[in-house]
Amino acid sequence: MRIVLYTPEIPPNTGSVARLCAATRTPLHLIEPLGFSLDDKYLKRAGLDYWPHVDVSVWPDFASYLEGDAPGRVVLSSARRGEALGEFGFRQGDAIVLGPETKGLPDEMFESHANHVRLPIWGEVRSINMAQAAAVLLYDAYRQLGVLSGR
Repeated sequence: MRIVLYTPEIPPNTGSVARLCAATRTPLHLIEPLGFSLDDKYLKRAGLDYWPHVDVSVWPDFASYLEGDAPGRVVLSSARRGEALGEFGFRQGDAIVLGPETKGLPDEMFESHANHVRLPIWGEVRSINMAQAAAVLLYDAYRQLGVLSGR
């Protein structure tokens, strides 16, 4: 498994995802442009002192990421598109892709990648916080793959 943040905008969210990735030993891939510097104090604060334990890579664009990392399967996440999380089947090696906080993933990505997972929302909100969505998706993927009994 790997987490891919496509052009993330908010430093504390990315820091929280980095902490999640450190806790689960999951590689984190950041797709530029980033809405902040990797030296941002809010990014560092959210990730606490776990940054040395994060396997993080930064890519200039999504095409470079696909070419350089060669993920097993690209799984795009959305609040409104795709198969509901409870029905979606993750596979070993999947790359879970989350979009920028203010606009989500671009339409052309959904058109060029077949695997879409949706986090259902019943309340009167537009979306779930990106860091929370990453945690829900990643832990459900690991649950499905049978690795939550310890790593």
